[in-house]
Amino acid sequence: MAEAPKRRGRPIVDDKRRRILDAALRTFAERGYHGTAVPEVATAAGVGTGTLYRYFANKEQLVNEVFRDAKTRLRTALIGEVPSLRDYQLDVAERWFADLWRRLGAFARAEPEAFRFLEMQDHAPYLDEASKHVELSVLGPLWLAGKRMRDRLGTARVDVLIALLWGAFVGLVKASRLGYLKLDDKTLEEAGDTAWKMIAPRAWRATERKTRG
Repeated sequence: MAEAPKRRGRPIVDDKRRRILDAALRTFAERGYHGTAVPEVATAAGVGTGTLYRYFANKEQLVNEVFRDAKTRLRTALIGEVPSLRDYQLDVAERWFADLWRRLGAFARAEPEAFRFLEMQDHAPYLDEASKHVELSVLGPLWLAGKRMRDRLGTARVDVLIALLWGAFVGLVKASRLGYLKLDDKTLEEAGDTAWKMIAPRAWRATERKTRG
């Protein structure tokens, strides 16, 4: 008997799991966690509800998998190839921040559903330990850079800094989504420049005085 040909690419089981995760991301992004029912995700994925439950025991496990999947891609986009900020002189820190800001913009454009899902504020109640670990793997390097910039450049307090920057960027994306502005490269750069001046006002003002003097 001839040997059956081997399948190429991902196994079918992985394809189904991927379809479920992608459909869940779209549905959660549109309706939120509490507004989403598991059968709706199954329908969007083109599988039966029973099939979905073979991969994910319940909605909480599903949303945590979606969160980790999206957050890991965000971490790769922001930190994966960004060089460590070792020199905290003003010009170096400013370039590092500008690069990080551009990477965030690129992620929001490339993966609008993932960004919309991650920008939601109701994640905390259902996040499990694995999801919290992924969250810390994103926040940790940014927190460290923020702390060192605060020590050297007189920036805002780190928790305030992160909240301000994330809130500002989310506001830009929402305004773009609603048609109030076009988030093109020029607008993104201008917004990033304004954000930098907001988080490092003392350092920026000192540079301005030197330039004018």
